[in-house]
Amino acid sequence: MEEKKWFEEWFNSPYYHLLYSNRSEDEAEMFITALVDKLNITRGAKVLDVACGKGRHSRTLAKLGFNVTGIDLSKNSIDYAKQFENKQLHFDVWDMRKVYKQNEFDYVLNLFSSFGYFNNEDEDKAAICAFADNLKPGGTLLIDYINTECAVKNMDSRSIVPRGDIQFHIQKKVENGYIKKKIDFLAEGVNYSFEEQLEIINLYRFKEMLQSAALELKAVYGDYELNEFDPAKSQRLILVAQK
Repeated sequence: MEEKKWFEEWFNSPYYHLLYSNRSEDEAEMFITALVDKLNITRGAKVLDVACGKGRHSRTLAKLGFNVTGIDLSKNSIDYAKQFENKQLHFDVWDMRKVYKQNEFDYVLNLFSSFGYFNNEDEDKAAICAFADNLKPGGTLLIDYINTECAVKNMDSRSIVPRGDIQFHIQKKVENGYIKKKIDFLAEGVNYSFEEQLEIINLYRFKEMLQSAALELKAVYGDYELNEFDPAKSQRLILVAQK
């Protein structure tokens, strides 16, 4: 039996959602609303939210009048998200490296650094190509990634994050082209240890992958207010590309 990847274990854990419970609905709504206005997205457009987690961005998009499908590898996350389903909002368990529905969507969104988990460039390219194949001709892809250049420069190697009765002890390091995070904590008398890794992908690398998937880069932003991208200062790397 093939060993599970770290993201299959960690993202399916309730402790993952506890650690990142500070991600607010208000932040999601602000970003999505700014995005809709900036890109002049037509109400009623078909949107695929790739690696949607528990669906906070998907729910905001549906409220704004879009026909939204959220997909994620975590069954636990999708099971939770399904309680919000309606005529305009659907969720499904899916691997982003595979095409979900060919030429089906006006927009494909990959938000909040839900990329760069894989162990090699071929898997990265497979995911980007799947994003492109899910789009209708003329459709738009948006990738929201961390600005790894800025993140590495300002990285805190050790931190403790309290969440109720649990203290998450986090160690970060740069190794073999990844930002690696070790997460240790005690919960209900059991010691847990998980790992995360996020590939260090700069704007140039993303441009290469988009081009190989026949996608044309149209705009680059540096934060959720959609200000201009500055490699040295911006917290985010937000790319808009067209098929």
